[in-house]
Amino acid sequence: VGPLHRNSGDAVLLLTQMSAIARFAPLTASSLGARRADGRTQFSRVSPRRAAPARVVTVASIPQQRGGETKVVRQPIESRDAIRMGIPSKGRMAEDTMDLLADCQLKVRKINPRQYAAEIPNVPGMEVWFQRATDVVRKLISGDVDIGIVGYDMLREIGNEDPDLVVVHDALGFGGCHLAVAVPNAWEDVNSLRDLMNDKRFTKERPLRVVTAYMNLAEQFFREQGMTHVVLSTADGALEAAPAMGAADCILDLVSSGTTLRENNLKQIEGGRVLESQGCLVASRTALLERPGTLEIIHEMLERLEAHLRAEGLFMVTANVRGSSAEEVATKLATNGGQLLKGLQGPTISSIYTPSTDGTASKEGSFYAVSLAVPKTRIYETVKELRKNGGSGVLTFPLTYVFDEEPPRWSALINNLGLDAKDYEHLKIQ
Repeated sequence: VGPLHRNSGDAVLLLTQMSAIARFAPLTASSLGARRADGRTQFSRVSPRRAAPARVVTVASIPQQRGGETKVVRQPIESRDAIRMGIPSKGRMAEDTMDLLADCQLKVRKINPRQYAAEIPNVPGMEVWFQRATDVVRKLISGDVDIGIVGYDMLREIGNEDPDLVVVHDALGFGGCHLAVAVPNAWEDVNSLRDLMNDKRFTKERPLRVVTAYMNLAEQFFREQGMTHVVLSTADGALEAAPAMGAADCILDLVSSGTTLRENNLKQIEGGRVLESQGCLVASRTALLERPGTLEIIHEMLERLEAHLRAEGLFMVTANVRGSSAEEVATKLATNGGQLLKGLQGPTISSIYTPSTDGTASKEGSFYAVSLAVPKTRIYETVKELRKNGGSGVLTFPLTYVFDEEPPRWSALINNLGLDAKDYEHLKIQ
């Protein structure tokens, strides 16, 4: 790290802890002595008795915290032939990932439960590696894996907007949470980020102490908000206890239901949301463009994921409706049913053969089967509307997949990579 410098008019934020990558560097006696005993990072002027300048830098001088500037030894494409996907090895994120893949007929088969390698039989030629979520991102950057499933929070914290990381699918439907600032309930006058910024208790001499596991995102957030009197300290767990222990004034952590915050007498504040997060599918830009077969596998995974996720919560409703023709039934439903009886693109209407007892065509009039996809929450409402239009014999059943002509995210990916979609038309049918 270069020498400390100050830009005129810019707030100077000082860090004694480095980025996630820098923290893995070997520690020497001198470097250990450079850390504060409490492990905190000071965003203020450095005392003359503090560590050497090499351990204290300004925000503008932290190349380790910029994904595109970090010097990572990337494995060359030719170092292996197999395509690799990394997925979380433990916790709820790992369970949800396995469940989603199985629901999409991409079940992961682990040959040896003690090993970290596995396979997906329906995707031959691809290895699956179980890794910590943080390591999935790091190995994507280093080129040790080509595809990964992680939380968006971890992607942003560890990946730090590295240009080689491409978000292929940003909403896999599990792991939903958000990164937010939480303060003690006892702070009755602090209910928004603006209140916190204007709190006179925190000054240059007595800065706001924030504990977080997301040092990169926290530093970026407070810098963008113009908050200069802030000290960041890192912890791996039980952050909610820090304010009660006196180790920090507030926390910046992931929140899902908010129950843990409430049980520890903490509250979220308006404007304190840093990031929305859920599971996402990520790939290496280099692998997509240069490793044979990677783009084809991503296309198949996107097709399966998009079809399954789009079908979630949708039910097919089918009813018999009397009418003189399919056109007459369609007109009646469109006129009386509105958007509710429209389905995805319009109801599917087909003829029903209803013979009389003697085998001849029924003289009671023609019946037509009307089928349309509706949200689960509107099934009963739809049934009643079909009855109003002469519907009977109504059947309902859940949908498993809804395949589009082309997944919208595939088109977005092709544009992102600067490729010509016409060159990949064959993937729709092969």
